[in-house]
Amino acid sequence: MKFYSRKLIKPGDLNANNTLFGGALLRWIDEEAGIYAMTKLDTKKIVTKFISEINFVNSAKQGDVIEIGLDFTSIGRTSITFSCIVRNVFTKKTIISIEKLVFVKIDEEENATPHHKTIDNLGFNTNNA
Repeated sequence: MKFYSRKLIKPGDLNANNTLFGGALLRWIDEEAGIYAMTKLDTKKIVTKFISEINFVNSAKQGDVIEIGLDFTSIGRTSITFSCIVRNVFTKKTIISIEKLVFVKIDEEENATPHHKTIDNLGFNTNNA
């Protein structure tokens, strides 16, 4: 798993319990994974197709720094799939885990379209995608 970005938890990111609002975290994950999909498929025409069960493991509080980790899992004809772990930078405790995030390349009419990528030309090495 590679960790690509970090976020400082600020007052505007908190819920009524004064912990990180899950919706803010999911927005950050979707954005980070979407950008990663764009860079791997060489296109800006990407949409989120599917996000599997989300497991909230620990909470984050104001002042915590979290990092978003993504791992390539598979490639389809029109899609690319990642898993995700978000953890506290300092304690390394997992905040959230998502087994499957699927992104699809679309055409101008917003229909799924082949990306013509394979595992061999995505730029991943076999030891650590």
